Amino acid sequence: MKHTIFDTPVVSHFFNFCCWLGLKLSGWTIEGDAPTARKYVVIAAPHTSNWDFPLTIAIAFRLKIKVFWMGKDSLFRGVMGPIMRWLGGISVDRSQATGLVQQVVDEFSRNPDLIVAIPPEGTRSRVQRWKSGFYHVACNAHVPIALGFLDFKRKVGGINGLFEPTGNYEKDLQSIQRFYQRIAGKKPDQFISP
Repeated sequence: MKHTIFDTPVVSHFFNFCCWLGLKLSGWTIEGDAPTARKYVVIAAPHTSNWDFPLTIAIAFRLKIKVFWMGKDSLFRGVMGPIMRWLGGISVDRSQATGLVQQVVDEFSRNPDLIVAIPPEGTRSRVQRWKSGFYHVACNAHVPIALGFLDFKRKVGGINGLFEPTGNYEKDLQSIQRFYQRIAGKKPDQFISP
């Protein structure tokens, strides 16, 4: 995969320090450790505000995870495009079904190390049901799912271990969502209570 802020010499050390300082000053702590697996999908939930992005990047730095993330294509236009890609962004056109799952699965096939964060809501707005893309990517790429979280109520973020998908989406989704029942997003009314 491409070169990002996470592996840019000197800059990555500076940002790691800034992330440590920013999290400390804002009262955020990290729970869990980075998984030892070389490839996995990270559930990025809840996704209810613009604050989710900088907190996720800061936590990834502190856990020493080179994470890639998907964002709407409008974020990658103009001068912001190269910056967003350097931050690990992968442009997604949400206006049409373009085989996104297969594109991400292909990236997993091509790369010996790849961690992709996917918000199952697909948007910061409230949705009635999680999108299944994160699950299908993990199943088709034969990689586990990391339970990433940002709990704004407790000011705690991190990863709560790995989940091995069985292929039974509905059953696995119930197991996954049980963990998120106690997690509060910045805008709790925007997050589905499983």
